[in-house]
Amino acid sequence: MWGAIFGDIVGSLYEFRAKPPENFPLLHPAAYFTDDTVLTVAVADHFVHEINVISLFQQYGRRYSNCGFGARFYQWIWNDNPQPLQSWGNGAAMRISPVGWVASNEHEVLSLARNITTVSHNHPEGIRGAQAVAMAIFLAHRRGRNDAIRIGEKLQIIDRIESMFGYDLHTPLRERNSNPPPFFEWDPASYLISCQYSVPIALRIFMESQNFTDAIRKAVLLGGDTDTIACITGSIAEAFYGIPSDYIQYVCGKLPKEFISVINSFFEKFGH
Repeated sequence: MWGAIFGDIVGSLYEFRAKPPENFPLLHPAAYFTDDTVLTVAVADHFVHEINVISLFQQYGRRYSNCGFGARFYQWIWNDNPQPLQSWGNGAAMRISPVGWVASNEHEVLSLARNITTVSHNHPEGIRGAQAVAMAIFLAHRRGRNDAIRIGEKLQIIDRIESMFGYDLHTPLRERNSNPPPFFEWDPASYLISCQYSVPIALRIFMESQNFTDAIRKAVLLGGDTDTIACITGSIAEAFYGIPSDYIQYVCGKLPKEFISVINSFFEKFGH
């Protein structure tokens, strides 16, 4: 979960802007958390205090309404009777990382991810994206820390996710065609904020990364929806590699105290 929040903050300065230089400063003082962090903490809070997730999404969303929520989800936050949005947006995948740490088996990963996702993102692609990310985290953090076998383990995770969810995760980033498939011909720009694009891209970045830092840099340098791509990538990379302690300190310096309290309570309850 630290990795998701770190990726969100690092990517915040470059979302749909000019790509940064290769050596861009990772711990930029002007970077900030966005809706990705807000909803990730809300999901963690759901598990810590067993509060209805719809209620928490609305509470957090209303308190931090200036954090970049999409137009439809922003309306959902303020609706007295919020209904699922049939959304396939990548918001389903960016907030789901706590599930990968809470679940005790693969069936529970799929069930928890579905339950949390369908309150707003009930399109099959939204559900698939959230489940795939949660499953990758679940598989990654249950692996050993012997660096000599890490590459093989990473490939096993990617193979498993590909077989379960049908994403193409073996085509290298440099060979991928970013042109939208036919479903997005009506609005090509929406492809870059979809689970269909963001989840396999984040998983492939993880596959090609050398360590946690490299994964975040690759995600941001890809351009586009940088905060969410880096958030999803960071959530998986943390589970596999771990995260440097100075990155956690950097994140804590950016977050409200209530967020840090929820995260600490989450770790105390579920371990990390």
